[in-house]
Amino acid sequence: MTYPKNHDGPRPHDKDAGIEITKDFERFTQRNDVFTRAFWDDTVRTKHTDAFFASYRMEAAPRKGDGFTQRDFALRNAAWLISDVMTDRHADQGRREGFQAPISYDTPVAPDRLKVDDPAKMTTEIKRVAKFFGADLCGVTDMDERWLYASRIDTRDLSEAPNELPEGMTSVIVLGHEMDAELVATYPSALAGAATGREYSHEAAVVMQLAAYIRNLGYEAVASMNDTGLVIPYAIKAGLGEYARNQMVITPEFGPRLRFSKIFTNLPLNHETPKPKGVRAFCDICTKCADACPVKALPFGPPEVGGSNISALKGVKKWTSNAEKCFSFWAKTATDCAICMRVCPFNRDFTKWHHKAWLKLALSPARKLALWLDRNRGQRVKPGTWWDNGS
Repeated sequence: MTYPKNHDGPRPHDKDAGIEITKDFERFTQRNDVFTRAFWDDTVRTKHTDAFFASYRMEAAPRKGDGFTQRDFALRNAAWLISDVMTDRHADQGRREGFQAPISYDTPVAPDRLKVDDPAKMTTEIKRVAKFFGADLCGVTDMDERWLYASRIDTRDLSEAPNELPEGMTSVIVLGHEMDAELVATYPSALAGAATGREYSHEAAVVMQLAAYIRNLGYEAVASMNDTGLVIPYAIKAGLGEYARNQMVITPEFGPRLRFSKIFTNLPLNHETPKPKGVRAFCDICTKCADACPVKALPFGPPEVGGSNISALKGVKKWTSNAEKCFSFWAKTATDCAICMRVCPFNRDFTKWHHKAWLKLALSPARKLALWLDRNRGQRVKPGTWWDNGS
């Protein structure tokens, strides 16, 4: 199943999703994402990037200091284990599944197809099954080919490879996976990276199991993590949240503190719509993430049409980070950084009444008061505190 390079004009609900594209729009070529560029682009690849990747194999000596000890790296890497095992199983075929290629079918499509007379009821069923397997959020949107990668990567030689899906895909199921709040509070640190790794391992299991369930019903279902397409536009279109200055999706349940995965399928499902509540207006007056970024990779001004950096999406008006600056900091610290997630005013526990009250204020015309009330939040917690709390 192949798709045109460029878009064919605005789609229904683009405005509600905050999607504003221009005539210069191009589908993204995955070879240009900054993580893949670290393997072929000398402007990105340095001694620090080599050490960054080696640290995930415990081959690089841990830094000294709170949050960067051997046990911190050990926990982070252990958290990634299940994802790594799944990702590497077809490396001999040039497929780094979940990142540079979709996840292979582990179960065939059942020959007998369950008849679906009520897509709305089936959508409710899928959400229940997703929750059973461990997803924290689940939404469904239409198969919008604009957000599919123009090509994927053959990891054997880093060449472009066809980014193909089975014919007739109609829906994208988007799953959200909450990251541990206590670990997120310790960013930047190798310890905090365990929050990222744990959810990649969790989402690998969840997305594979839900896809297998759908195939058992007799329908195609391609499990996907960072591969195949840009998950953020799908998450927004599925009504799970809104795009923010920090390049993340702000959800009413977890703020920005979660990972997303997705499933492409032809199972008859109802498509949800974006639910803008006022995050854009709040981000217009808030620059906490941009202020906190050590390398100033996040934008301060209003959304602009990106594309000057090859790791940016071309022809879309939005807040766009400098991926090269961002990844350079990751490489130097030998772990991922999510300071922008930690300091985000929406990074709260919305099961608590006072945070719910703050959210209502932040999404109202009184948003400046909400920002003022948040002025002392988001401070880094010493990683050693996390270890001490378990004793």
